[in-house]
Amino acid sequence: MAMAKAKSAALSVAEKCRNILGASWEAHLNTIKADAKGSKGEIHTSRVHYMVQKGMPYLIVPENDMHNINIIIDERGSLSVSSPVPGRLTTLLKSLNKFPSRVAMTGDVLRLDDTKVPVIAESLKKAILKEHKAASEASYGVSTVLSSAGATCRSRSEGLLSLLNEESSYNILKFEMGSCVFIDSSGSSHNMELDSFELPRADLLLPFSAKLIDGINRNDARRRALILFCFEYFDVTARDALLLSIDHHGFEVLAKVPATAILLDVSRPYHWKEFRFSFKEAVKDVEGFCSMLVELEQEALHSVKSYSGLG
Repeated sequence: MAMAKAKSAALSVAEKCRNILGASWEAHLNTIKADAKGSKGEIHTSRVHYMVQKGMPYLIVPENDMHNINIIIDERGSLSVSSPVPGRLTTLLKSLNKFPSRVAMTGDVLRLDDTKVPVIAESLKKAILKEHKAASEASYGVSTVLSSAGATCRSRSEGLLSLLNEESSYNILKFEMGSCVFIDSSGSSHNMELDSFELPRADLLLPFSAKLIDGINRNDARRRALILFCFEYFDVTARDALLLSIDHHGFEVLAKVPATAILLDVSRPYHWKEFRFSFKEAVKDVEGFCSMLVELEQEALHSVKSYSGLG
């Protein structure tokens, strides 16, 4: 079977942080404003791009951004990275008074030696080109899902490939992490022990998270499969379901299910609830993830037919 018996096994905080950092490529960077007399105490915030390469976060910052000046006086900074929440998920989470899970880090923002900049830039380009190749050579089924995503939903390779080719328009900075906090969708904070935390490495699944999620959520047939999973593995009848997040070990679904009723003859209101589905074995890439979803759907359909007498 494709599904593990412990289907609702929760991810650890470290795994959630690693998945978010591996899935996103945009962050909000905060540094302390500075002038010729030193730090002024005020905070400058802007959106930057980033990649984690060989266990180190590298920030891709426009040359005209004040961060480049600020860190000359004061290297301290903080970085916030949110989980990808594309398309309809954004509106739904807002209506539920929830926010995308995110990772908040503090540390030092450091300039690279001039001799290291081209080496790091070339290393980042190679990683991006590998992701781009994986997408261009994807099977028909995977390509169909990815191309179903909205026009504004981009994979990391689509977002960074053109940027990294504009050699004179950005600086590459190194972010040395000093602390890390995971903030869940309800706003609760969970501190990370850095000694036991490993940053994400080269990956051919997580960078496609946003496009996979949006591509599945925009298709009625694929969403019906999520509803079937909720029925088969959790014995709940969902009215609707959306893919919330993906990772190498499974995925999470946000489903509209009946609320518990005390009286059986009272109509039950519906509410949105999260369900975790864990794979029996970890998948390596986007092809493996989509193949596992197909296998799960086939198993669920066979199970429904067998106990309904149709199989």
